[in-house]
Amino acid sequence: MSINLQSQIPSPRAISSEGWAAIAGAIGSAFLLVKKLASPKPSKPEPVNRSDFYAEMLATRERLHANHLAILEKLDVNHRDLLAAVDRQATRINALEAGLARADERTRKLSANCANSRE
Repeated sequence: MSINLQSQIPSPRAISSEGWAAIAGAIGSAFLLVKKLASPKPSKPEPVNRSDFYAEMLATRERLHANHLAILEKLDVNHRDLLAAVDRQATRINALEAGLARADERTRKLSANCANSRE
């Protein structure tokens, strides 16, 4: 047994930055756990009976059918507009082709006349 009265008592150490981070993490985890346990539980949705379900399903089907018909009508209108535009373009192209054919015919006659006049 030692009779030395001045024994070495370890001095308290300062907490390092890692220690503070561990403490903050533990406090944050405890806070989140308490928050999760204390929050109110979400209520379960009320079950829907079969007749209500089928009525809603039929109403949804009718809305989808009406939307489908509206889209088809718009497509028909767009199709008719496109066909009319193509018809107008075809008429213009035919007129241009006829004019080009006349110009080509005149050019041939003119070149033939030039060739005959050289001989």
